[in-house]
Amino acid sequence: MILANAFCIVLFLDEAVRSLAVPSVPASVPVPVPVPPVPPGWRSPVDCVRATEQCAAEAGCSSRYRTLRQCLAGRDRNTLLANRECQLALEVLHESPLQRCRCKRGMRKELQCLQIYWSIHLGLAEGEEFYEASPYEPATSRLSDIFRLASIFSGMDPATASKSNHCLDAAKACNLNDNCKRLRSGYISTCSRALSAAEPCSRRKCHKALRQFFDRVPGEFTFRLLFCSCKDTACAERRRQTIVPSCSYEDKDKPNCLDLRGACRADHLCRSRLADFHTNCQATFQSLTSCPGDNFQACLGSYAGLIGFDITPNYVDASTTSITISPWCSCKGSGNMEEECEKFLQDFTENPCLRNAIQAFGNGTDVNVVPKNPNPAVTVLPKVEKSPALPDDANDSNTAYDTGVISTCTSLQAQLTTDVMPEQKTFTDPKAGSSRQRETRILLLVPILIPALGL
Repeated sequence: MILANAFCIVLFLDEAVRSLAVPSVPASVPVPVPVPPVPPGWRSPVDCVRATEQCAAEAGCSSRYRTLRQCLAGRDRNTLLANRECQLALEVLHESPLQRCRCKRGMRKELQCLQIYWSIHLGLAEGEEFYEASPYEPATSRLSDIFRLASIFSGMDPATASKSNHCLDAAKACNLNDNCKRLRSGYISTCSRALSAAEPCSRRKCHKALRQFFDRVPGEFTFRLLFCSCKDTACAERRRQTIVPSCSYEDKDKPNCLDLRGACRADHLCRSRLADFHTNCQATFQSLTSCPGDNFQACLGSYAGLIGFDITPNYVDASTTSITISPWCSCKGSGNMEEECEKFLQDFTENPCLRNAIQAFGNGTDVNVVPKNPNPAVTVLPKVEKSPALPDDANDSNTAYDTGVISTCTSLQAQLTTDVMPEQKTFTDPKAGSSRQRETRILLLVPILIPALGL
C-alpha cells in the first residue's frame, strides 16, 4: 500500500509539473489580438508634402533639395555619387524630414506626395531592387470590424448558408450603400462599354474607374466583393468577374512579367502600390499566418490597391477547391532573367500569405489569431468509483494492482482538489499568473499529501 501511495505522489506531482510547463488559455478567456509591430526606426510619420514645406522653411535644406533634384535629372547613381555637390545634398537630406517621410493611400495630394518620395529614395537606392520599401505609412490597425462583418455575414443558418451565394449577397449589400452602388455601377458601365469591333472597351478609363471604386469605397464593401467565400462554381465565377476582367485584366497576348513590372515602376503610383503589396504580402515563415505581423488586413488592402493598373491581379479560374491569383503575364522569353521572373510571378501565384488572408476573410477567422497547435488544458480526472473492465487484458496478473492504484490515485486527486483547492479545477492559472506562484502552491501540497497517503 505504501508503494502504491508513493506511486500516486509521483503521478500527482508529474501532472502538476506538466501543467506548468504547458500553460493553456481557458476557453472562456478570449485570446487577445496582437497589434502589428511598428517597423524599427519608425518615428512620427510626416507626409512628404508636409516634409517639403518644412524643408523649404530651412535655407540649408531647401538649397540641397533643389541640388539633389538637379543631380537626379538624367543621371545614374554612379554619376550622382561621383559629384561632390550631389554627395553633400544627399548627406544633408539624410537628416531632414524628407528622409523618413511617407504618404497615405487616398490622401488629397497622394500623387504629389509619392513623386516627392521617389525623387528622394530612388537617389538613395543602390540600383534596381527586387523588393522596394513601401512609401505608405505602415498599417498598425487591423480594421477588425471588417472581418467581424464577414464573420456575421457567413454565420447565417447552416441550411441557408449551404445554398447561399456569398458573392451575390456582397453585391446586394453594396447596392444598399449609395456611394458603393454609384461607383460600382460606374466602373461596370465603363468597363463594359464597347468602343468599336476592334476595341471592346477603353482599358485606360476602365482602370481609372476601378481605382476610384477601391480607393473611395470602404473595405467592408470592397473586401466582400473581392474575397467572398464560395462553395460552388457560379459563386466563384461571379467573384472572378468582379473587376470585369475582359477589359481590366485580360488581353490578346500575355506580356513578360518583368516587362510588366518595369512598366509599372515607370509610374509613381503603380510603383508605390506594387511596393506596398510586397511589403504587406511577402510570405514569411516567422509568423503563424505567413503574413508580416500576422496582419491579413494589410495584405488584402495592398492587393486591392493594385487593381486598376496594368499589373492588376485576379483569380485565374473559378475553382472552389483552391485559390490562384496572378497578373496577366508569363515568363516566356525571359532569357537569363527567367529565375527572377518566376520569383516575381510566384509572389502572386504561390503566395501563402495572400492565400491565407483571402481564405481567412471569407471564413471570418481573423478576429483572433490562435496558435496552429494550441495546447489543451490539463484537467483533473473525475472521481471513479469503479474502474472500467479491460476485455483485452482480463487475465493479466497486473490488472487488479493497476486498477487499485488508479482508483486510489483518482480518489486522492479528487479529494485534494476539493479540499485544498476548491475553486481550482485545473493546474493552470486562469489569470496566467507567474510560474513562481504556481510552483509555490504545488510545494505547499507536499506536506498535505504525505499524511493523506499514510506515509
